[in-house]
Amino acid sequence: MGISMPPAAATELATGTDDTGNTVGRFVTPGFRAGFVLVTAMFFTWALANNLNDILIRQFQKALALSRAEAGFIQFVFYLAYFLWAIPAGLLLRRFGYRAGLLLGLALYAAGAVLFYPAAEIHRYWAFLFALFVLASGAAFLETAANPFIARFGDPSRASQRLTLAQAFNGLGAVVAPTIGGLFIFSGIEHSAQDIAVMSEAQLQTYRASEAAMVQEPYLALALFVVVLAIAIARVRLPTIPRGQDDSTGSLGAILRNRQLAGAVIAQFFYVGAQVCVWSYFVDFVKHLMPETPEKTAAYLLSGSLLLFMTGRFVGAALMHRIRPTRLLGLFGIANVVLVALSMVLPGSAAVATLALTSFFMSIMFPTIFALGIRDLGEGTALGSSLIIMAIIGGALFPPAMGLLSEVLDLQFALILPLICFAVVAIFARFARD
Repeated sequence: MGISMPPAAATELATGTDDTGNTVGRFVTPGFRAGFVLVTAMFFTWALANNLNDILIRQFQKALALSRAEAGFIQFVFYLAYFLWAIPAGLLLRRFGYRAGLLLGLALYAAGAVLFYPAAEIHRYWAFLFALFVLASGAAFLETAANPFIARFGDPSRASQRLTLAQAFNGLGAVVAPTIGGLFIFSGIEHSAQDIAVMSEAQLQTYRASEAAMVQEPYLALALFVVVLAIAIARVRLPTIPRGQDDSTGSLGAILRNRQLAGAVIAQFFYVGAQVCVWSYFVDFVKHLMPETPEKTAAYLLSGSLLLFMTGRFVGAALMHRIRPTRLLGLFGIANVVLVALSMVLPGSAAVATLALTSFFMSIMFPTIFALGIRDLGEGTALGSSLIIMAIIGGALFPPAMGLLSEVLDLQFALILPLICFAVVAIFARFARD
């Protein structure tokens, strides 16, 4: 998904000087360049986890004989972890520091990835869901800690540029994940319902076990990568964030009375729901409308869609120099309402193309809603930010609902859910203040 703090909020955090006393004018302060590279790698790392879920939803339908609604609980468990850890992670960072937060996040991430191996051995869905919850808990800590670090690596006035670069690597992770899934998780063996119906029980169990085992090596490799990253983070020099500088104590009651923040929380809830629905069922959508398309090809098409997402971030940032953020957000929201509506009625490749194009217009939505929501909160900025992050629970609730709707009616018709979600984003943009 690419959840990251908007440039405006990051700039507020990046005040004062670092250990070298030399931040003015520098993109990255000398002595912290290695640390900057490693923390930027975090954005890539959690994007891999987020977007590999889109592959798992299809893979587990084969390996574990799941329905779309049941497979949708992959996203439910993943984003539930984000929701539950949003505030505790912030409190832990205040108490023990941001390096500790990164290391704990990487440890949980690696542990969750390793747990995929025994989950595949016992061939139980609950075991995979538990592994995903542990992994997502780690990703939640990484996201909470990485943004303030990025803001502190150099001149505060250039914090937005550093965040843009970090977000680009988040987009790169989103693009790479489906390709990894297509190459190493999808086996290329696809049996029709008729083929499965004539299999013996032993043949069927062997087939499903081999499909479940496809996730073992990729996730072990991911765990190894994260462990190496953790060792590097433990040894590298990082900026310090003085206590009290990265957080605030605004009144919860006063914050909740802020209409723009309340609107942003609602809009973010629906936006993340739409994003996760579209990406989670994209491979299924391709197979539904173009059954002859191999799963691997469908995964590569998803990578292409996510490449549009990454591109849209840069295009959107450039457009905001000339177009007010609220107006651009509204235009992008309306564009996606139209594109999803077309995906619901067009046939075959045309519907796939319009759905793929929605990723471009999703690109600016999360950070723009975030920035508008915390606008003028002052001392309540940190608490307001936590509330918006908690709104990503929409990514947990909408995919199972869309999966169930697709089984009761049709997958194309089930796109009515993300269509409604994008309409809510457009409505928020209409009434929000820049």
